[in-house]
Amino acid sequence: MAHNNQFQLLASRRFLPFFLTQFLGAFNDNVFKNALIVMIAFRLAASEANTLINVAAGLFILPFFLFSATAGQLADKYDKSRLIRLVKLAEIGIGIFGVAALVSGNNVLCLAILFLLGVQSAFFGPVKYAILPQHLKKSELVGGNALVEMGTFVAILAGTIVGGLLAGLTGSGEHGVLYLGVVIMAAALGGYAICRAIPRAPAAAPELQINFNPVSQTVNVLREAAKTPSVFYAIIGISWFWLLGAAYLTQIPSFTRNVLGGSEALVTLLLCNFTIGIAIGSLACERLSGGRIELGLVPLGAAGLTLAGIGLAAAGGSFVPPPEATLAAFWHSDGAAPILGCLTLIGIFGGFYIVPLYAMMQERSAAAIRARIISVNNVMNSLFMVVSAILGIVFLNLLHASIPQFFLVIAIMNAAVAVFVFARVPEFAMRLLIWLLSHTMYRVNHEGLEQIPTEGPAIIACNHVSYVDALLLAGAVRRPIRFIMYKPIYEIPVLHFIFRTGRAIPICSRKQDPDGYEQAFAEIEQGLKDGDLLCIFPEGQLTTDGELGPFKAGIERILQRTPVPVIPMALRGLWGSFFSHKGGHAFTTWPKRFWSKVSVVAGAPLDAAVARAETLQTQVSVLRGEQR
Repeated sequence: MAHNNQFQLLASRRFLPFFLTQFLGAFNDNVFKNALIVMIAFRLAASEANTLINVAAGLFILPFFLFSATAGQLADKYDKSRLIRLVKLAEIGIGIFGVAALVSGNNVLCLAILFLLGVQSAFFGPVKYAILPQHLKKSELVGGNALVEMGTFVAILAGTIVGGLLAGLTGSGEHGVLYLGVVIMAAALGGYAICRAIPRAPAAAPELQINFNPVSQTVNVLREAAKTPSVFYAIIGISWFWLLGAAYLTQIPSFTRNVLGGSEALVTLLLCNFTIGIAIGSLACERLSGGRIELGLVPLGAAGLTLAGIGLAAAGGSFVPPPEATLAAFWHSDGAAPILGCLTLIGIFGGFYIVPLYAMMQERSAAAIRARIISVNNVMNSLFMVVSAILGIVFLNLLHASIPQFFLVIAIMNAAVAVFVFARVPEFAMRLLIWLLSHTMYRVNHEGLEQIPTEGPAIIACNHVSYVDALLLAGAVRRPIRFIMYKPIYEIPVLHFIFRTGRAIPICSRKQDPDGYEQAFAEIEQGLKDGDLLCIFPEGQLTTDGELGPFKAGIERILQRTPVPVIPMALRGLWGSFFSHKGGHAFTTWPKRFWSKVSVVAGAPLDAAVARAETLQTQVSVLRGEQR
């Protein structure tokens, strides 16, 4: 199925003004924050500086606990584009006072400005992710989130570097503070000018009554999120990623100095590697997802995060620092490549992990409460980042672990959290198996799938060639499909897990199980009334000779009870595969080919009144053609 390249969004007014606005905001926050931290570090004695730096980090996070719940309610109650303009106006005012604070050299005033920047970010956060589903199509959500994640991390890195460099030019006779003022005000004014081009995003819940108690509001929304387990555990998964990322990024300066024997230039190189990895992983998600929210990438990303984290710990633990603390000396060290490679892989797999989770949280949250769900996610992100700092203190200061040992611990913890989340939401593992099948054993070509309705009840009628027909269809069609399938196939080990997770409906003949037969039809009727997309293989069994068998009348009984459109579909190229009955039995020989070309073809929907078994058989036969 054709879908637009994600970079085309950057030419769209629906996305580009928002993208640039959020990029400049993240950049500005990090310019001021990092400049302040560097200036504090070099102005004061070490003990006093360490205290103020920790206070600064806490003051920037504190507003997310205090104001995120209120910000989420405002984003649901009012037009989001208007809220963005108000937030960016506030940034201009904060920028003016921030420049004055930097010029004065008053650390207390600078910390107050940092707190206000945190407040501004807390109010922007829910709008940032809640506006995407209003301006983007469902097929663009992954690409849009990928660009946002890439842009955010690049902005953070750029702001960190620029802030640090300019803060180093604030000595006597230097003009670093002037340059900082110019950069901060230019970013704030540019952000406001650009945000005015963001299209309107009407209120999702204009009648909402605001609850200003952050604790009760957060608890209430968490309870609402828990009603949809996939949304709730997406929040847990996203927050865990922020814990993991905070753990790595916080320790990189100490890791560079104490383990690698490097300088500030090496810190920048390591941060660049991580950011480039995030950008590559995030942007690759859209390509690997084929324009859909591909949850199979999440467990792949989680596994990669664990393995790359273990690799980084091993490489760091065995690294011998060079005699000189220069970038060139590190570059020519024996262990440099594994360290840089593992850090880049952590970023890449982090992109695989985080982008689909954000897209799923947006897509599966009810529009009327979406911004509040995202605000709670921001609270949980902040909480997990605090936990990250506590873990660092416990392992590094109290248990006296080395930084590579700490990296090993959090990599193993990542595996444990992943198993916990995927056990609660088996859909992740199901989608991974489908994704692996359709990207390793088969090269799947799609034709006509845009004719499948994007919403509302419908039935797919398809030929039945192999034991993996359902998996290939589920991987090709963007909508979730509930399969009506022969009960013995439904009960095959491993496949049973996938089918059960996908809410497949097992059925057998009335003669074999009269009660089960009637129960299946009742479940089919209810699914169609609920707006589900169902799929039936009207032949009633796998082909044993590669030819299309006669379609049974069960499809007609379904349509008599619940008339819905029927989409004829055909699978080509599966006959003779490892999973087909060619030669008498399936699974009897090792697969002879990998990445074989298979086609999934859809025809125009038929009205229920004309969708007779014979008509559907003819339509599917035409779609299949001569290729079996």
